[in-house]
Amino acid sequence: MGELITERIRRNARELKLYGLADTADELVDRAEGGTLGYREFLDLVLESEVGVLEGRRYASRLKLSGLPHHKTMDEFDASFQPELDPKRLAELRSLRFIQNKVSSLILGPPGVGKTHLAVGLAMEALRAGYLVRYTTFDDVVRELRQADQLGTLRNKLAHYQRPHVLIVDEVGYMRLEHADANRFFQLINRRYTRSSMIVTSNKRVSEWAELFGDEVQAVAILDRLLHDAEVLTINGPSWRLRGRGDLLATKPKAAENSEISPTDTPRDPRRGPQKGAHEAD
Repeated sequence: MGELITERIRRNARELKLYGLADTADELVDRAEGGTLGYREFLDLVLESEVGVLEGRRYASRLKLSGLPHHKTMDEFDASFQPELDPKRLAELRSLRFIQNKVSSLILGPPGVGKTHLAVGLAMEALRAGYLVRYTTFDDVVRELRQADQLGTLRNKLAHYQRPHVLIVDEVGYMRLEHADANRFFQLINRRYTRSSMIVTSNKRVSEWAELFGDEVQAVAILDRLLHDAEVLTINGPSWRLRGRGDLLATKPKAAENSEISPTDTPRDPRRGPQKGAHEAD
């Protein structure tokens, strides 16, 4: 008789999409009997369990849709490796108040200092808090907006990037934009301004963004919206990727250094001055 009742509970629970109850009916009954719970307490236990399962499914869905490149957390970030990093500013970011206030966060610094890790760590905190998050690189969002414009679907693509509570744009600064690309990126920034938050990482100082966008007026318009009440975190420290390799870099033969050309280097006129090396993606 008990087995028939349990099976009916499971069947009805699945019909009502109470999947937590369907999977844990026996366990919940055992906990109730062992704890001599009253009817009210047992019902509370069932509903609490169901809400926990539902939120777990929602979190998994948000995480999958976020497009994050990895799932590193804030607790995994080794702040001791960046001793100049302001712990109070880091704690302020982790509070997620910038998301509540619908303002942006800029994380600036040279390659390898942990900008992407921090951006993803903040995204993980936001996902756990119930926010929708989307991750993209600067290169990808510029290319997608350009393609959408060519196909006549720019408005839809801009709406797509407007939906999440938090939009992460990683690696700003590794490519210079044409005027049309800069204008489309400005439209994206303008749509999200005062409506939702962004986390932007860049290897460029804010003062260098005019060169990046090819137009000082365009750069000022973008920065005006991004920097308004924004949280700005600047990391001036060593590269995490190059830890323990400083001796190799320091003792590299000068002749070999002058003769080497990275696969990402472009040919240059020998009459010109030395070319800046390509940046490593952060």
